[in-house]
Amino acid sequence: MRDERRYFVYILTNPSRTLYTGITNSLRRRVREHKGKRADGFTARYNISRLVYFESFVDVRNAIEREKQIKSWTRAKRVALVESVNPKWDDLSREWDQPQTFRFIPKSA
Repeated sequence: MRDERRYFVYILTNPSRTLYTGITNSLRRRVREHKGKRADGFTARYNISRLVYFESFVDVRNAIEREKQIKSWTRAKRVALVESVNPKWDDLSREWDQPQTFRFIPKSA
């Protein structure tokens, strides 16, 4: 059985809330590139590396269409989109590369 391919439309920001909208087939890799400033241009220049929003798609054409739609919106509409799912503007990727720790909690008899 073949693995299903996924595509992501994402929004990144920086401490002053400058917005960047992009598309990728590997969200973790792409966010890591932005955080490491390996993505030259706008995001590196403005230190845009905090993932605040993303959507997942199976069909790349739908992802491209959605990215174009979001990019055409006003800033206010993009801010409202982010705040509808992430009102505190948390970095949704902050724990991705952190080691996992597990605590065993025994059940009471």
